[in-house]
Amino acid sequence: MAKARSEASLPAVMPITPPRGLSRLESARHIGVSATFFDQMVRDGRMPQPKRVGARVIWDRVKLEAYFEALPEEAEVDAPGRGWEDWR
Repeated sequence: MAKARSEASLPAVMPITPPRGLSRLESARHIGVSATFFDQMVRDGRMPQPKRVGARVIWDRVKLEAYFEALPEEAEVDAPGRGWEDWR
């Protein structure tokens, strides 16, 4: 039996792509912190605010990664006058 045209054009192995929207727990896990510490980071601006999609509150994975990339390196935080409060 012949395959439908759309099935024939699909690759044998579909690439796995991570979800773009992450829950609070997934977001915290994604950046490597506890959910409670993640909440604190959102409140103080070190992590982005979430988006609301229907009843769900989700974080954009790409934006999380950009905020994570912008966090200071450990040596920068330990320098005099360069604490977290100065980062904002």
